[in-house]
Amino acid sequence: MTEPRTTPLEGFRLVPGRLDRAAQETLRDAIRAVVAAAPLYRPTMPRTGKPFSVRMTNCGSLGWVSDQTGYRYQPTHPLTGEPWPPIPPMLLDLWRELGDYPEPPEACLVNFYEPDARMGLHQDVDEEDFAAPVLSVSLGDTCLFRIGGPKRGDPTRSLRLASGDVVLLGGAARLAFHGVDRIYPATSTLLSQGGRINLTLRRVLKPVDAIPAPEFLR
Repeated sequence: MTEPRTTPLEGFRLVPGRLDRAAQETLRDAIRAVVAAAPLYRPTMPRTGKPFSVRMTNCGSLGWVSDQTGYRYQPTHPLTGEPWPPIPPMLLDLWRELGDYPEPPEACLVNFYEPDARMGLHQDVDEEDFAAPVLSVSLGDTCLFRIGGPKRGDPTRSLRLASGDVVLLGGAARLAFHGVDRIYPATSTLLSQGGRINLTLRRVLKPVDAIPAPEFLR
């Protein structure tokens, strides 16, 4: 396994090539089963109703949704009303290996980026437990990922994330603004129709015996 690289932002880790081609194919097939049970849909922005450029779904006991009423986590698909399917075991293994957190994730966001899709700079702040990291897995075409600091106006750094790369946002990086500026088409053959899948594991609720959050997150 490739050793993680660090950046000056404490708690940010990039593990390039963590999943080899065989592992990527296994995970891709597992996500296809997730999408068959919980179809991709296009969320909308709160208040304005503007559609996202990505399509998404979720797996786990909770799923993140966005519509005109706001951002939230809920246990059912917003269109089908059915519970989200379980998180694939391979992703839970990655969380145990890299997450350095005693409780399992409750949500896995599945974002599908077509070639013209983007994700603006944002913080992941809809969770109760900021002591838990956010773990992200890239499948398919390479993207240009941008990450800054805890304030929107902080300087940002850009890097490319390729299929099989894993990113961890923990510590000070847990509340860093981050986003996806572009997709590089035809940089992977993993998805027959192209595009990129991003899988984001999150712990939503604080455990009953919660560990204290670091001072800077209080």
